[in-house]
Amino acid sequence: VLQGPGLVLRSPHISDYQQWAALREGSRDYLQPWEPRWAEDDLTRAAFKRRLALYQRETEQGTAWPFFIIDRNTRALAGAITLSNIRRGVADMGTLGYWVGRPYAGEGRGTSAVRTMLHYAFGTLGLHRVEAACVPENHASRRVLEKSGFQHEGRARAYLKINDVWADH
Repeated sequence: VLQGPGLVLRSPHISDYQQWAALREGSRDYLQPWEPRWAEDDLTRAAFKRRLALYQRETEQGTAWPFFIIDRNTRALAGAITLSNIRRGVADMGTLGYWVGRPYAGEGRGTSAVRTMLHYAFGTLGLHRVEAACVPENHASRRVLEKSGFQHEGRARAYLKINDVWADH
């Protein structure tokens, strides 16, 4: 569990399923322009269980640290953040990804979660570098990264497939 300004980052649990599915479904139109295409069964309990199993394997291997973003006061799920693709040795780096549900967008939770995760990544985990990428037109995500200290290093052409289209990041 990581404590940040106004929020708690903690591991996802099966008991989070209903709240997670409701937040994702309620934020579908807001999130989908910036994410890979959702699988047909993406919001089902079975898919959520598979997601948790993957998270557990990656955490045990030390290659990812997935957290849910929980509002400290209301205990409501506001989104998720994951430090993944962790590579040790000469790289000592990882990749940051996050999302915030529509009801919580623009309230600083994304920035707070990113800053909290960076403190954990550079402090506790001892990483040398953390990378993050976003679609250039996702101005809200770019602002979160900029406010959290990320610097623009260039454009990765056709970096990730977003809604079945290879998108620059």
